Amino acid sequence: MRVLLFNNPLTGHFLPLLPLARALRKQGHAVAFATAAGMAASIEPEGFGLIPAGPMADAVIAEVARRTGTDILVSRTPELVGEFFAGARVDLSVDEALTGAGDWAPDLVISEHLDFVGPLVAARLKLPSAVMAIDPALEPELLDALAAAARSRYLDRGLEAPAHAPSGHWLLDLCPPSLQRRGALPALERIALRPEPHQGPEGPRAPRVPGTGRPRVLVSFSTAPGASPELGPVLRSLSTLDIDLVATARDVPADGFGLEPGRVELLSFLPAAELLDGVSAVVHHGGSGTTFGTAARGVPAVVVPGMSGQQRQAERLAAAGAGLALPIGEQEPASVAAAVGRLLAEPSFTTAAHRIRDEIAAMPSASEVAERLTASASG
Repeated sequence: MRVLLFNNPLTGHFLPLLPLARALRKQGHAVAFATAAGMAASIEPEGFGLIPAGPMADAVIAEVARRTGTDILVSRTPELVGEFFAGARVDLSVDEALTGAGDWAPDLVISEHLDFVGPLVAARLKLPSAVMAIDPALEPELLDALAAAARSRYLDRGLEAPAHAPSGHWLLDLCPPSLQRRGALPALERIALRPEPHQGPEGPRAPRVPGTGRPRVLVSFSTAPGASPELGPVLRSLSTLDIDLVATARDVPADGFGLEPGRVELLSFLPAAELLDGVSAVVHHGGSGTTFGTAARGVPAVVVPGMSGQQRQAERLAAAGAGLALPIGEQEPASVAAAVGRLLAEPSFTTAAHRIRDEIAAMPSASEVAERLTASASG
């Protein structure tokens, strides 16, 4: 079977698709991705084909600003989010995607839940399609705005517009039950899919700094503008705790944070599966990949979200007892350090994180889902 995966040209929207893509390939299926050509550096080392379709996210942001007069990085109303994902990006990408998909001739389309190019391509080519929910279920007002923005793109091409978003035949749900919003899933056939911390291609692991025996705390923030607090003040505040510090940061020297030499192990990039080795607690921004990957390891977290979607993950994790959420506007470095101190001092957080880890371990693997999905699509 030939399987074409669609994703927004953002790392956090691409990585959740990888375990399923790898499983499909291992089972002998042909697998390719359709997204912006600028994602080649992430896709090609994995050995998957790339069908270029549309621009990178910065061009879509600029187009939304041109159409609406508003910067989506500053104002994220449901209508603007709908215009970004289901409006402007579709307009800038779908013609190229239709041409590329027509030439590649897939049998099955899989899209992440904020990609609206793949479902339209599937409808136009009359192909079975699945959508992967990479977050907890989105809010009803956001889903309505996405469906409204997508509607005219279908009607303009003589296609019946989906009644709801996301659309397709199957919903591949990465969210463990304890982190899901009740009663919020769309009316699609649901297939649970075990989330995994990102693992790089097979090969030797990068050398790491040995621990001292103290609890190891990982600080991993988003690089997106406005998505996370400034790293330096947070690290300086955390350095007052009796812990080993590990942090991810691009193009910043370790001595650029005003810390004593050797106080923090600074990494520009490392797959989450390696970053999480030996970690007792994580401080992160609430991205779904980091949230689910950390939960899969049974590690409690302090979440410091910078936008509403991240706030969604933060609130669900806190409600499950597996972490603490610091609301937007209440994220002083001292508050982050105090929250980490609580995680390490109160065993209930780790106990709850272990409960979610066990939930995730019981979910169907990528290999199991690949077999079920391809069997259903070919039937």
